[in-house]
Amino acid sequence: MTPGSWRKHSPIPAIRRYNGAHDRLGRPAPPLSIEDAEAIIDEFASSWRAFVAAESPAGVAFAITDAASGGLVGCCGVDDWTKEDVAQLGYWIGPGARGRGYATRAVVLLTRWLFELGAARAFLTVEADNEASAAVARRAGFVHEGTMRAHSVWQGERIDVMWFAALPHEWTMREPDPT
Repeated sequence: MTPGSWRKHSPIPAIRRYNGAHDRLGRPAPPLSIEDAEAIIDEFASSWRAFVAAESPAGVAFAITDAASGGLVGCCGVDDWTKEDVAQLGYWIGPGARGRGYATRAVVLLTRWLFELGAARAFLTVEADNEASAAVARRAGFVHEGTMRAHSVWQGERIDVMWFAALPHEWTMREPDPT
């Protein structure tokens, strides 16, 4: 994971990783244009600068890259940080890089960083039918706290959402698996 390094990544690889992707249920993800990708990268860079200036990690995103090639394989970041020091995180991995441990390693590293910053709790949400993403949360040491029925809308369809959380005093993942 590389913080604040989005500028070195052209939006073209990000679009290639994201566009044409399907979620785990086979539904196509909404496509990105070059302008969309550039705007997202600008937002990531702006959030990093705000974090450095104000110590608030909300909106900070990290590029997930392949260690050997340096190529972009996905993204993870802090979706929210509340005044109660509760951090929500999220991630995505391009279809060609799934199943190789990138997401689990990224979630472990990001969670460790959040706890070092003082998060009292870290949580993530997963579409209830996305077993692969739920497995990432479990491998990263998160506990399934429940499923909220019809909680969210994805592409116009109401979906159930599973909640996973980790607490610093209970979290067992101190070092990420090197795989």
